[in-house]
Amino acid sequence: MNASLSRAAAALLRWGRGAGGGGGLPGVGVRAASSGGQAEQLDALVKKDKVVVFLKGTPEQPQCGFSNAVVQILRLHGVRDYAAYNVLDDPELRQGIKDYSNWPTIPQVYLNGEFVGGCDILLQMHQNGDLVEELKKLGIRSALIDEKNQDSK
Repeated sequence: MNASLSRAAAALLRWGRGAGGGGGLPGVGVRAASSGGQAEQLDALVKKDKVVVFLKGTPEQPQCGFSNAVVQILRLHGVRDYAAYNVLDDPELRQGIKDYSNWPTIPQVYLNGEFVGGCDILLQMHQNGDLVEELKKLGIRSALIDEKNQDSK
């Protein structure tokens, strides 16, 4: 995790803030935190794709403003090929991902298997340019770079 991302996460915690496709874990029952395979199942999910989002609703129909904001930020950058899991479809997944990340809120964003944070952190990364850099590390070219280049012509 880069230094500015670490600082952003630490700052949010200090301030007392808890932190397409998908649709839950078909056929995989995520159990309470004490369940043996839960962490392994979630670990496999977050590492399966370059960009993974756990949200309320779907990218096509987000069911809360914070989930919608994450979807819109990803769209701004042209990121459309990502795994999205609707925690409203599976209460065990909803609690399980909170336990897995030790982050109490949804949405949650993972880049290359690494927990980034929620809406506030993704928004901050978008605003300060860190998201462009993190996407570049994943081999994803942000659409904002192309847009910026068009504006400068």
